[in-house]
Amino acid sequence: MNVVIYNNNNRCLVELHGELDHHNASCARMNIDMAIDSKCPSELYIDFSGVTFMDSSGIGLVMGRYRILHEYGGTLYIVNCSPSIRRVMQLAGMNKLAVFIDEDVRGRLFTDMKGEIKDEKIRQDIK
Repeated sequence: MNVVIYNNNNRCLVELHGELDHHNASCARMNIDMAIDSKCPSELYIDFSGVTFMDSSGIGLVMGRYRILHEYGGTLYIVNCSPSIRRVMQLAGMNKLAVFIDEDVRGRLFTDMKGEIKDEKIRQDIK
């Protein structure tokens, strides 16, 4: 699982790539939490377009980031879910915690930004 994080003013975009299961969710969670703690964004966008598989750990990831972001008074956006992931998210009640978006937020809100790529080994590269 790769996690790419973009920051732009008070916005943070997290792109998830690969399988979001129990093992990978903990790494993704840690990287997202570090970005939230260091940037204190008012808007957090989690892009699921690169997620090929998700189990219940993905729900936990979203719920936990919502709780942290809520402390800052921020808004959580779930971006570009596949129909099956969106259905699971909605059945879990995520539509009450987050706003669902089906568009390219990176191109609209994060133009000309370079993201930090973080993989399961917590190695940082520049995209």
